[in-house]
Amino acid sequence: MAKKESGTENSAKTVRGRPFQKGHKHAWQPGQSGNPGGRPKTRDLAEAYREQLAKVLANDPEGRTFAQVIAETMILQAARGSVGAAREIADRVLGKPRQALDIDITLLDWRELARINGLDIRDVIAEAKRIIAAEESANASGDAESLSSTIIE
Repeated sequence: MAKKESGTENSAKTVRGRPFQKGHKHAWQPGQSGNPGGRPKTRDLAEAYREQLAKVLANDPEGRTFAQVIAETMILQAARGSVGAAREIADRVLGKPRQALDIDITLLDWRELARINGLDIRDVIAEAKRIIAAEESANASGDAESLSSTIIE
């Protein structure tokens, strides 16, 4: 490929190899952030709602905010028998009720778990040995990432 004579070619030097290895002049220094300003602040929907709810309703003789008008409307609906409005008020004032969960945490022996799941005990032992060997190898080399991918496979 011939070089361009017009002078419009990329004049930046291409760095070969691994330029950002520890100790390289362009690598991050210890304690230096790659994003010192942090994540940009964005206005979320809840913040926008809060601002709108705090505004005074135009032409309201009592000078109430949107939040006050909405609350009063919900109270009137609940008083007229709206179960949904009553539930909403109770959830906002008292918090949502806890839900009961039925959990069976009977601890079974690994052999019983293998049998329940249709696994051969020899296969379970072989898999355990593979995971232990991978863990020992990762610990010896200091490579925790390869360990997690080995265990998940």
